[in-house]
Amino acid sequence: MSNAENFTDLGLDPRLSTILAHQGITEPTEIQAQAVPTAITGHDLIASSKTGSGKTLAYLLPTMQRLMRQKALSKKDPRALILAPTRELAKQVYGQLRSLISGSPFKVALVLGGENFNDQAKALAKNPHVVVATPGRLVNHLDERSLFLDGLELLILDEADRMLDLGFADQLNRINQTASHRLRQTLMFSATLEHAEVNSMAKTLLKAPKRIAIGAANAEHADIEKRFYLTDHLDHKQAVLERILDTETYQQVIIFTATRADTERLSLLLSGKGLKTAALSGEMSQSDRNKIMDSFSRGQQQVLITTDVASRGLDLLQVSLVVNFDMPKQAEEYVHRIGRTGRAGAKGLAVSLIGPKDWDAFKRVESFLQQSVKFSELAGLTASFKGIKEAPAAKPARQQQKTTEARPKRVVKAPQDRKNRRAANRQIVSDDGMAPLKKRKTD
Repeated sequence: MSNAENFTDLGLDPRLSTILAHQGITEPTEIQAQAVPTAITGHDLIASSKTGSGKTLAYLLPTMQRLMRQKALSKKDPRALILAPTRELAKQVYGQLRSLISGSPFKVALVLGGENFNDQAKALAKNPHVVVATPGRLVNHLDERSLFLDGLELLILDEADRMLDLGFADQLNRINQTASHRLRQTLMFSATLEHAEVNSMAKTLLKAPKRIAIGAANAEHADIEKRFYLTDHLDHKQAVLERILDTETYQQVIIFTATRADTERLSLLLSGKGLKTAALSGEMSQSDRNKIMDSFSRGQQQVLITTDVASRGLDLLQVSLVVNFDMPKQAEEYVHRIGRTGRAGAKGLAVSLIGPKDWDAFKRVESFLQQSVKFSELAGLTASFKGIKEAPAAKPARQQQKTTEARPKRVVKAPQDRKNRRAANRQIVSDDGMAPLKKRKTD
C-alpha cells in the first residue's frame, strides 16, 4: 500500500503534477495511490473501488505518463484505447482527458454509438493518440477498417462489470483479439472483483495482473446519509417526494425512476411546483441526452429525473441529494445511484421511497448492504404499509414423508374381492368332501 502524500511521490512526470495542481488536485486518493505506481511500471492490473473514489484519474495518469515518456509502437494506430459501458461515462472520461492534454501535442478521439459514423471515421483518420469509445461502435469501425489496433499499447476497460452486464462480452473479445500482442498492457476497473464474468474475462485479457481492491462494493460511504421512507401508493409516494424537496437543503437533485414515462410525468409535476427540471432516459437520441446533461452540469436545472442511464460515472459535484423514487432491480445499482452525491469529500443525502411494489427490490438492497434498515417518517405522511412479511418456510421433504408414513392409507377393497371373501367364508367343506382342517393351537 502506498503512503504517497502527493502525485510526485507516485513517480509521475513533474509536468503531470503541475497540470493537476493547476486543477486544484494535489493529494492522490487511495485508488490512485495504489493503481498509478503499478500501472506506470507496466503491469497489467485489475482493480475495484467505490464510486466517487477518483478511479478515472487512476488510469488516465498512467496513460498520460506513457504518452510523455515512452516511444510509440506505431505512428498511425492509437496508443491507448479506453472503453466505457455508456455514452455518458465515455463523454465524461473524454472531457477529463482533454483537460490533461490541454496545451500538449497529443490528440484524442471520442467514438460513441448513436452519433455520426463518418465524422468519427474522419477523426480516426487523423491518427489520435488516445481513443475513448463504447464497445459496440468501436467494433463497427474495426469492421469498416476505419480503425486498426495493431500498434495499441494500452487497453483500458472502465466499469468492466457494467459492460459485461450490458452484453458486450463478444465485442470485448473481438477488440482483444484485434489488439493481441505481447507488448500490450491492459488495465481493468470494476465496481467489484466478486463478479464471475469479470474474473473470466480477466483471465482472457490480462497477463499476470496485479489485483487492487479498495473497499467492498457494499461498503458504507461515510459522506452519504441514507434514509428510507415507506409509502402506500403512487400519490403518497409523490407527496413524500414533494415534502422532501420542500424541506431539504440542496444545490441539485437527481431523482431515479423505473421508466421513461415516470421521468416525464414527474418532470411535469415538479415543474408545476416551480422547480426547474429536466427528464432523461435511454430512449432519447444521443444529441438530446447530451444537451440535457450539459445543461444540468452547468446548473441550469435544479432537478434531473432519470432512469439508470445516469447512475454511473457522471461526476456532478453540485448534486447533494439523490432520490430513489423507484428502487433499482439490481442491488448493486443502488450503490451507483447514490454515488452521484457525496463526491470529492462533499456531503450528500440519499433518500429511497419504498412502496409495496418496491419491497422485493428493497430487501435485495438491504441484504447487499448487510445492514438492517430503519425507516424514517414525515409528520402527516406516515404510511399504513409496514412491509411484506415473509411466507413461512415450507416443511422439509423428509419431514413431510414421515408425516405421510405415520398416517397409513385406508385400503379400499374392490367389490369383486369382497364377494370372493364372503364366498370363502361360507365354505364349510374342503374339496375332498371333508370338513376343513383346523390349525392346532400351540402353547
